[in-house]
Amino acid sequence: MTEGKDSANRPNRVGRTKQSLAFDQWLDRGLHELFDGVAKEPIPEELLKIIEDDKS
Repeated sequence: MTEGKDSANRPNRVGRTKQSLAFDQWLDRGLHELFDGVAKEPIPEELLKIIEDDKS
């Protein structure tokens, strides 16, 4: 993620070291690389049915 993106949901980065910020960027990129494809997959119909059944 870039610094400005979703900044309202991130902890305050004032006073953090460059090394700490670099680690955050590295981690964000790695997690996106690993999981963006999975997060974009459609939710299986069976799971949606279980969720809907649980609501009632």
